[in-house]
Amino acid sequence: MELPAVNLKAILLVHWMLTTWGSIVFSGPYAWANFTILALGVWAVAQRDSVDAMSMFLGGLVATIFLDIIHISVFYPREYLTDTGHFGAGMAILSLILKPFSCCFAYHMYRERGGELQLHVGFLGPSPERSAYQTIDSPDAPNNSFAGPESKGQAAHGY
Repeated sequence: MELPAVNLKAILLVHWMLTTWGSIVFSGPYAWANFTILALGVWAVAQRDSVDAMSMFLGGLVATIFLDIIHISVFYPREYLTDTGHFGAGMAILSLILKPFSCCFAYHMYRERGGELQLHVGFLGPSPERSAYQTIDSPDAPNNSFAGPESKGQAAHGY
């Protein structure tokens, strides 16, 4: 299944508009988190070939999904809301609903830029890569360049 071509600028414009309207009700941490991620998105637009910029934007989008859920559920006004307050809260919720789709598009763009997903199934187990360090149970003796002549198979001379 091929994702439709969506411009990163369009994603940023939609989320900027929804975040601006959502900030009517949810100011402070909600606005800071979302506008910071949008700034990372502007960085990803400015550097078209940067995998780092796209990965930071994608990771930030995923993080703001969880932050928005927490922020909206904790700070949603329980008392009387004006029509403007209902509109702002609705736009914040709509932004939250659209973020997983934006993450899919951003991940597709990340892969187009040459990024790879670095998650391994056995991330808690040993790494399949060889390291410069040797384990204690290693059958190979370490090469100790500071060892004395006794350990290198030479006889020690007493002077």
